[in-house]
Amino acid sequence: MGSPKKNQNKGFFASMTSGLSMFGNAIHRSVNGLLGYEGLEVINPDGGKEDAEEEAHKGRWKQEDRDSYWKMMQNYVGADITSMVTLPVLIFEPMTMLQKMAELMEYSHLLDKADECEDPYMRLVYATSWAISVYYAYQRTWKPFNPILGETYEMTNHGGVTFISEQVSHHPPMSAGHAENEHFTYDVTSKLKTKFLGNSLDVYPVGRTRVTLKRDGVVLELVPPLTKVNNLIFGRTWVDSPGEMIMTNLTTGDKVVLYFQPCGWFGAGRYEVDGYVYNADEEPKILMTGKWNESMSYQPCDMEGEPLPGTELKEVWHVAEVPENDKFQYTYFAHKLNSLETAPKKLLASDSRLRPDRYALERGDMSKAGAEKSSLEERQRTEKRNREAQGHKFMPRWFDLTDEVTPTPWGDLEVYRYNGKYSEHRAAADGSYDVDEADVRSMEFNPWQYGNISNE
Repeated sequence: MGSPKKNQNKGFFASMTSGLSMFGNAIHRSVNGLLGYEGLEVINPDGGKEDAEEEAHKGRWKQEDRDSYWKMMQNYVGADITSMVTLPVLIFEPMTMLQKMAELMEYSHLLDKADECEDPYMRLVYATSWAISVYYAYQRTWKPFNPILGETYEMTNHGGVTFISEQVSHHPPMSAGHAENEHFTYDVTSKLKTKFLGNSLDVYPVGRTRVTLKRDGVVLELVPPLTKVNNLIFGRTWVDSPGEMIMTNLTTGDKVVLYFQPCGWFGAGRYEVDGYVYNADEEPKILMTGKWNESMSYQPCDMEGEPLPGTELKEVWHVAEVPENDKFQYTYFAHKLNSLETAPKKLLASDSRLRPDRYALERGDMSKAGAEKSSLEERQRTEKRNREAQGHKFMPRWFDLTDEVTPTPWGDLEVYRYNGKYSEHRAAADGSYDVDEADVRSMEFNPWQYGNISNE
C-alpha cells in the first residue's frame, strides 16, 4: 500500500471510504470488529408495517396520526421545514434546540484533558472524542422545539462550565452559543437547514464551531457530518449521520478526519466511526475507531496507517450510564438540563426551562402543550409586527452580529460573536444576596422582557 503522500492529489487517503482499508491488522483488534456486532438492532431501511406497530405500542405514533401527518407533509417534499410552525406537538420532545446545544457539554472533561495535553496529536484525539460524544444523545428521534426569538438557555453547574445560548434570528432560524471554564472556550453559530424527502429528513449542520484551548491558545474548528432521520412517518424512526467529521487545528494545521459509516441492512456498519489524526503534512499519526453510541479508542500508527509495534488500542471515551426505558430516551445529563432544580440563581426569564409548552409536554399534557405552543408562536408573530411597525430591529442581548461570513459545505454563514455581557450578568447575579429572590417555578417565560428592539 502506498504512502499517504502518493494519494494527496486525491484528497486525504483518496477519501476516507477507501482509506479505511488501511487499518489492516488493526481492524480485527478494534471495537468495530466482529465482536462489535453483538446485540444488533435489525433495521429495515425502508420501514415496514411491523415497525409501525411497534412504534404505536410505544405510544409515539398511532396509524391515524401517521396518515394525518402524511396528508399535511406530502406538500413539503423537497422543502426546508426548519422553521415550520404547524408541526404537531406529538413529534416533539420537551427540550428546545438551545438546550440540545448544551448537551455537547456533558463530556466537557475531554476538552479539559485536551488543554492539559502536551502531545499535539493526542490533543486532537481528546477534542474529537468530545465532539463525537454528543451523538449518543442526538440519536433521539423526537424533534426539539424551535426557540422563540430572544429565547435563551443558561447552565452554570457542570464541571466548572458556564454555558449561554440565545436565539439570535427567526428567519432564518439561527442560534449562538458560548461556553467557558478554566481550560477552554467554546463558540458556535448555528443555522440548521433541512430537506424533507417524504419519509426521511436530511439535516444540514450549517454552522461554525470553534474551541480555544486556553493554555496554548490553540484554536480548533469542527465540521460535522449531516444527519439523516429515517422512516420519519412510516416505519421505525431512526437516525444516522453518514459522512465525514473534520476537526482542524487552525494554529498548527494538524487535523482529524473521521468517517461515520452509513447504516446498512441488519444494522451493518451502524454507529461505526473510523479515521486518523494527521499532521500538517497529511501524514497519519494516530488511528481512531469506535462507535458513536458507545465508545472511542485510539492507537499510534505508522505512515501506512498501521498500528505501531508495541502499542495497543486504548479507550478514550465511553458513554455514561443512562436511565432505563426513559420515555424520551434522555440521558441523566439531559434531565439535568431540563430541571428547574439545577437552574442558576436569578434565572433569565427568557430561559427555555420556563416555556409553558415544553413544561406541559414534559408532564404528559399533550393538549396543553399544543395550545401553549400555538400561543407562543402567535405572540412571536405579533411582536414582530409591532417591532416592524415602529421601524425597530431585533438585537440579541448576549451575542453581536459580525461582518464575517464564513463558507460551510452547505452554504454561507453569518457569524455571531459572544459579547461577554453574560459573564458580567452572571457574576453580579451569583454575588447578590437578595433575600426576596423569586421562586423560579413562579416565573413567566418572557423572551421579550429586555426590550430587545433598537433603532436602525
